[in-house]
Amino acid sequence: FWDFLILFFCLPVVIFNEITKKRLLGDVSCRIVPFMEVSSLGVTTFSLCALGIDRFHAATSPQASTRPIEQCQSIIAKLAVIWVGSMTLSVPEILLWQLARDTSPVSGGVTEFCTMKPSSNLPESIYSLVLTYQNARMWWYFGCYFCLPVLFTISCQLVTRRVRGPDKKSESRGAKQGQGEGHLNCTIIALTAIYGLCTTPENVCNIVVAYMSPDVSKQTLDLLNLINQFFLFFKCSVTPVLLLCLCRPLGQAFMDCCCCCCEGCGPDGSSSESSADSKLKTEMSSSIFFDKPRETPPPLLALGTPC
Repeated sequence: FWDFLILFFCLPVVIFNEITKKRLLGDVSCRIVPFMEVSSLGVTTFSLCALGIDRFHAATSPQASTRPIEQCQSIIAKLAVIWVGSMTLSVPEILLWQLARDTSPVSGGVTEFCTMKPSSNLPESIYSLVLTYQNARMWWYFGCYFCLPVLFTISCQLVTRRVRGPDKKSESRGAKQGQGEGHLNCTIIALTAIYGLCTTPENVCNIVVAYMSPDVSKQTLDLLNLINQFFLFFKCSVTPVLLLCLCRPLGQAFMDCCCCCCEGCGPDGSSSESSADSKLKTEMSSSIFFDKPRETPPPLLALGTPC
């Protein structure tokens, strides 16, 4: 959902600014776009950490096959912590950016752009905090939004393999369950790889520019910033598709919802039978948040019994 917000709101603003040299929504977009982009990095970072911990518990639990289904309230609480924490850490971006205007030497027209400069109208205490954040932004960006998810995911995978071991894996889990956990581990690794590849250029540019800023022109800085933003947009576009393709239960549920919307959710017998069959298959497979019990599947007759 957050990836959709980035593509729906931030991408048109950036493209409009590059075409017209005018900032859509003015100073508001200069503050909201960086806030949403950094929040997107935080949501992805903490989600990958949460998924790594969940996979570690699922792989190392002695009674994984009989572990109860996680309650919806617990999942919503985790998502709330991830979202609120990400947006809280991104609040300084709202106070850091502001709209600036300059005269183009080529066309002579007035161009609008966003500059990283705290407003002098802020209270002195808040202004000093924002200035401190600006000075430490590069390394905070690199440590929290790049090193943390990549190293955390790798550590969880290595510790899981070390604790579980090949013998314990074969003894405690069946072939289908082990295959399902393998798909989920591959999904998390693929999401982390895409995230790392898309955020590496921006971190490299930030570090290089920090030590070579006097020798880099404003046009070069604007071009690098634009490339980094489109890497973020590419990540937001690829991540949902990758998640739907690799996580089979989620992809099947998404296709069922699309088919239901296209058919108008008609209550005919064939659709109800196919939906019941797909529901049973989905319940028998693994979920990305928890493992459902597989030893006592629901009876087939109960699915077709009318209310």
